[in-house]
Amino acid sequence: MIAAGEAGGILDAILRRLAAYMEKAAKLKSQVKGAMTYPIVTLIIAVVVLAVILVFVIPVFEEMFADFGGELPVPTQIVVAMSDMVKSKIIYIIIGLLLFGIAFKKSYGTEKGREFVDKLILKIPVFGDLLRKVAVSKFTRTMGTMLTSGVAILEALDIVAKTAGNKTVEKAIYKVRKGISEGRTMADPLAASGVFPSMVCQMIGVGESTGALDAMLGKIADFYDEEVDQAVENLTALIEPFMLVFLGVTIGGLVVAMYLPIFKMAGAI
Repeated sequence: MIAAGEAGGILDAILRRLAAYMEKAAKLKSQVKGAMTYPIVTLIIAVVVLAVILVFVIPVFEEMFADFGGELPVPTQIVVAMSDMVKSKIIYIIIGLLLFGIAFKKSYGTEKGREFVDKLILKIPVFGDLLRKVAVSKFTRTMGTMLTSGVAILEALDIVAKTAGNKTVEKAIYKVRKGISEGRTMADPLAASGVFPSMVCQMIGVGESTGALDAMLGKIADFYDEEVDQAVENLTALIEPFMLVFLGVTIGGLVVAMYLPIFKMAGAI
């Protein structure tokens, strides 16, 4: 873009556009990270708490129940069995998780592995929709900025594809580039990919037919920036009660299961 600005004598305008683009891109990245941080941290805390309860707390109750004798309630038996399994297999569980993480990282580093994971990510309920909107916003914002700056459309598509951040989106953009090089429009290959919403494809088609593609891409980017804002708010509002219910059911279920024998003994007394 800077090379195009120097060649066209509009370097100052190009730098202003680049600054605006990078600010919006940084804001978008921050929003997505913010939406992901809460559930990830909560899930990690929940796993640590569950592990501590199963490894250190449940065995104490198990010894106490063994002294009293009698048959334990079914929920308590299940929790005790889980505790015994975690205690006896904790090393194997940790090694298994580490091996899975290494295998996943190596698999994601391959072309097919990354393509499979990225395609799966876009299909995840709620999160997939958010990431699709982020991809559309990033594609249209980058493409519109580059076309406005005088970068050739094939070169712009090549750069946008390499910076897509998702292999499925990257493949779709390369198909668009191939279609344009064969004399087709941008809208048709985009619609055929199934990655981009039909409204986006239609608006791009209108932009191409009117000769105002760069302006239309900017409008789409503005619209999807607002869509991402709304999706992040909705996601945050949805995650908080879901995580509270998850923590309540898991930890509360363990506590209730361990107190059932105490209630049973108190009733017998």
